Amino acid sequence: MGKGTPSFGKRHTKSHTLCKRCGRRSFHNQKKTCAQCGYPSAKLRNFNWSEKSQRRKTTGTGRMRHLKLVNRRFVNGFRSGTAKPASA
Repeated sequence: MGKGTPSFGKRHTKSHTLCKRCGRRSFHNQKKTCAQCGYPSAKLRNFNWSEKSQRRKTTGTGRMRHLKLVNRRFVNGFRSGTAKPASA
């Protein structure tokens, strides 16, 4: 059997499956690591040599469920449980 067309018929096992964190088909079954985001590592995988990929995954490209509220609280001086101070 050659290394060309006949050999391609034997390829039916998947080395990568879906990743829990990023959702891409980049989780390596044997290595148990994601090629895209680096899961199960605590920190997201990113490199300075790829400026575009950092731009796609940086803060502000997602929902920012917590961070978008922080800005509003900052403007109000992080007050909590108190009434709005009377304006002079």
